Amino acid sequence: MFYGEYEHSLDKKGRIIIPSSFRDILKERYADKLFIARGLDRCLFLFTEDEWKALEKKFKELSFTKQGARNFNRIFFSGSCEVICDKQGRVLIPQTLKAYAEIKENVMIVGVSDRIEIWAKEKWREFIDNSMNSFEDLAEKLLDSNPEKSRE
Repeated sequence: MFYGEYEHSLDKKGRIIIPSSFRDILKERYADKLFIARGLDRCLFLFTEDEWKALEKKFKELSFTKQGARNFNRIFFSGSCEVICDKQGRVLIPQTLKAYAEIKENVMIVGVSDRIEIWAKEKWREFIDNSMNSFEDLAEKLLDSNPEKSRE
């Protein structure tokens, strides 16, 4: 669904421009509402309404009697909000989420299949630099068709 990486800058009001290829996908899916949340690795997650509802359903199924599930849901949902893409394709990023992701001016907007990730440019470069060496190892561990070998 969403693929590629794009470099952009925040405007004076703290908005980013959603890449046109992503906006085309949103139009095709009649996705007016988007949901932005704290992501993992200090990035932000941006979901379509359909993806958000599916994720919310999944997280609601986590047992609230388990401390980890409660903590995760509190942190994830308390920092989440609905955003609308304006006619120029811009989305306002709330200040609390910019602070969480350490976004100051330059951002990387990354398509990760069912979601869009928004990274501070420096954090994205750091992630890529630190992760490329283990890319092949991860592929072998995660994608190996032999289940016995994957457990090693």
